[in-house]
Amino acid sequence: MAQNIKDKVVVIAGASSGLGAETARQLVKEGARVVLGARRIDRLKELAAELSLSDEAVFQVDVTDRNQVKAFVNHAVAVRGRIDVLLNNAGLMPHSPLERLKIDDWERMIDVNLKGVLFGIAAALPHMQNQKSGHIINTSSVAGHQVRPGGVVYSATKHAVRVISEGLRQEVKPYNIRSTIISPGAVKTELADHISEPDIAKGIKDFYENYAVPADSFARCVMFAISQPEDVDINEILFRPTAQQL
Repeated sequence: MAQNIKDKVVVIAGASSGLGAETARQLVKEGARVVLGARRIDRLKELAAELSLSDEAVFQVDVTDRNQVKAFVNHAVAVRGRIDVLLNNAGLMPHSPLERLKIDDWERMIDVNLKGVLFGIAAALPHMQNQKSGHIINTSSVAGHQVRPGGVVYSATKHAVRVISEGLRQEVKPYNIRSTIISPGAVKTELADHISEPDIAKGIKDFYENYAVPADSFARCVMFAISQPEDVDINEILFRPTAQQL
């Protein structure tokens, strides 16, 4: 699995916890040169210290601000010399039924889950086009494949990520750029902590306690996609805990 990972420059948005943090841990073990971005700079610094990374490997970024995302990617290129992989991983999941009209939550999901991915693509694509190489990995979800009551807007954003990723795949062929969508099922992260509705939060947390798999399951999928030879483009990975039915 580790071949073709050593010395690659991997830029991770949403790296302060969960999927992003665990992916950073696994990539560093295999010799990747990571640059970590997230809003919570204190968490990033803790992770960098754990991984023995220098200060230049962390960057405070709010993915809803396109200028900050551009600065983040430009910083990575400045300190590492190039960008081989961008992992768009920042996400929110404040579930609620539509009738409760949690419009602020809807807007936050659209801004982070959808616009954040687009801003990441916009920041990385010019560098990758100039290099004539690169790999953009976008985090979707099982919810991007099917919708359930209470998760309508979240599913909409994650389905949109799949649409954008497939369109990107088709458009970047002249530049030798690869693209991957990873759609996890229940994985142990902080996503359930974003749910403000107590009844919905309890149901989701109970489900995760019973079924969720560790975050390294996602990290292994990222590494599988990255580790392929340059002529192999892993376009989509959908995975669930073995016990998860939906």
